[in-house]
Amino acid sequence: MKGVCLCFYMNEFIKHHGILMHEWLLELAHKHGIQGGTAIRGIAGYGRRGIIHEEHFFELASNVPIEVFFLIKEEEAQNLIHLIKNENIDLFYSKSPAEFGSTQKLSKHQE
Repeated sequence: MKGVCLCFYMNEFIKHHGILMHEWLLELAHKHGIQGGTAIRGIAGYGRRGIIHEEHFFELASNVPIEVFFLIKEEEAQNLIHLIKNENIDLFYSKSPAEFGSTQKLSKHQE
């Protein structure tokens, strides 16, 4: 299937409505019928403000980068971006063409 890879980038402890942003974003996508998404925790990174965030062994509360991505149809990507903008959330995102599928059909009990 052809579609897009839609990625959102945020710091680990940013919240929206009292929920961690990456959790809120996954819930929003699930609620609107997007088939799957993944949040990945980075070990280090910096963004548009130039502040380097990294995890150190002795830190109890780091604030590392999180990437949340979805492999979805273009229309789903536009809808998700629109929903986030309506919440007045400032998230950096990237969107790239993607081809995706499965090597096997899932049986009903695997879904």
